[in-house]
Amino acid sequence: MDITGSTNADLAEAARHGAEEGRILIAERQTRGRGRLDRSWESPIHAGLTMSMLLRPAAPPEQWGTLSLAAAVALEESLRAVAGVSVRLKWPNDVLLEGRKVCGILASVEDGAVVIGIGLNVSLTEAELPAPDATSLLLGGAATLDREKIAAAFLAHFAAVYRTWNEEGPSHVVARWREYSATLGRFIEVSFPNGRKVAGTAVDIAEDGRLVVRRGEGEGGEEVLTVAAGDVVHLRRRD
Repeated sequence: MDITGSTNADLAEAARHGAEEGRILIAERQTRGRGRLDRSWESPIHAGLTMSMLLRPAAPPEQWGTLSLAAAVALEESLRAVAGVSVRLKWPNDVLLEGRKVCGILASVEDGAVVIGIGLNVSLTEAELPAPDATSLLLGGAATLDREKIAAAFLAHFAAVYRTWNEEGPSHVVARWREYSATLGRFIEVSFPNGRKVAGTAVDIAEDGRLVVRRGEGEGGEEVLTVAAGDVVHLRRRD
């Protein structure tokens, strides 16, 4: 597909009409992409990999929240294999290259299916980046900018991860996400959908994909929160 409003929206509509698992949609340009917290973005033509996948998981619905983690794990491994870059994973859905966002991942549930969208910055120049904290494979010195090669490697990696996820549950995905995490061990601030903000140390990720945050360290008491949804900012630890 050359141009579409949103690959996720297109596959969500297909899911509502009974589309089978495994449908993949890749667009050269996306004009009405949606991110977390309903943020909008537009991808330049020929400069990124904009892809969505339609899944109908066999695992129980309470485990579906870890599928975006599975996609992030597969992307890390495929980029390391074919592009020679090492990325890190920021909870809940960002992929970082040298500390800057190179990819966003968004999963949604539609009529018994899960649609996962990937927006990877491939050949964007500094002037084309959507935000100051973003980057691209080009700027990160990737060994290849061949989007077909990157897409094929990602889909192969994801197929293997997803097969094990369906058969054995999410524990292997969570373990690999921990290994590649940029968030665990960091002092962070979590902004919740209701406007509340909480600062603390990200200490773990639960088996269902929720982030475990410890507050009050060294202040006469501790509180451990398990965060299901929120926006995370990595902060410098206060002395």
